[in-house]
Amino acid sequence: MMAATLQGKVALVTGASSGIGEATARALAAEGAAVAIAARRVDRLRALRDELAAAGATVRVLELDVTDERAVHEAVRSVVEELGGLDVLVNNAGLMLLGPVEGADTTDWTRMMDTNVLGLMYMTHAALPHLLRAQGTVVQISSVAGRVAGRGAAAYNASKFAVNGFSEALRQEVTERGVRVVVIEPGTVETELRGHITHAASKAAIEERVAKIRQLQSADIAEAVRYAVTAPSHVTVNEIFIRPTDQA
Repeated sequence: MMAATLQGKVALVTGASSGIGEATARALAAEGAAVAIAARRVDRLRALRDELAAAGATVRVLELDVTDERAVHEAVRSVVEELGGLDVLVNNAGLMLLGPVEGADTTDWTRMMDTNVLGLMYMTHAALPHLLRAQGTVVQISSVAGRVAGRGAAAYNASKFAVNGFSEALRQEVTERGVRVVVIEPGTVETELRGHITHAASKAAIEERVAKIRQLQSADIAEAVRYAVTAPSHVTVNEIFIRPTDQA
């Protein structure tokens, strides 16, 4: 049997109560990492913890809203104290609230920017001293929407373009100090993300589109994360752009 490649490492995954975050926590635990799983829906986190612990994993549950900067720093501190360090941060928490600019409910914009951009930046800022110490890896779950803009997604595009820009600048700051920065940009993934769209016509349109294709699964993205973080230390997979084969 091949030895677990993340044995002795500590990973923190945000947005771990469902979808890509949940699948990523499973993948990293299977590689031997101790995993801190963070989200607001703590009941789901506990169920995931029980499942992973039954398989022999070390798991720490964190009830966390990434938009709360003080709570973010406290969460990272507690992970380091209780699990002994931090080697991998996976910034997965995010929202996709689609809709046109004209007539937009701008509270959707605020929610997305607070979560997708500031939340990710707060998490990275809090974790960075520990990642530098460990020469670890930060994984940003971005989107195809961070590379290709489209009508009806202007605010979402803005948030994900921001993630990509922040991450590339961060890479230039820390790569020569041994910290790897990875950006993963999925296309359509079958998750709960679309369920939070408040603009009815946009929600109906995307549901109609995705019904016609074979969507990516959360485990497909988790496998990309696993691949990037288990690469040899001298190798950085800076960007993984993943679309469903059927997505034009």
